[in-house]
Amino acid sequence: MGELKTFFFDTYAFFEIIKANQNYKNYVYPVAIITTRLNLMELHYGLLRMWGREKADRYYDRLLIYCIEISDEDIKKANEFRAKYKERGLSYIDCVGYTIAKSHGVKFLTGDRQFQDLDNVEFVK
Repeated sequence: MGELKTFFFDTYAFFEIIKANQNYKNYVYPVAIITTRLNLMELHYGLLRMWGREKADRYYDRLLIYCIEISDEDIKKANEFRAKYKERGLSYIDCVGYTIAKSHGVKFLTGDRQFQDLDNVEFVK
């Protein structure tokens, strides 16, 4: 049995898995996940609006174990990345996630069109 493949899960990926998008079935198991509390914040907000506090809290609490810290260097790199691609209108949270994925040597898992043509992206719709 080989080593688990690790991905940085963008909020988009979490939503698609929760909605049972079959294109994401290979990213449920067996994979290793990293993400940030900022991504969980986005997820919690979306779930809160769609399905209420109970479901939002349940997913937030369940996914906390996958969160890594955001360093000052991560923030600086994310701002440089955001400035470089300013015409795409990327969010701060997405830029932080993308640069963390690169610095950890893992793919950024998303279905967000704004990232489709960038390197180090596992683009799944």
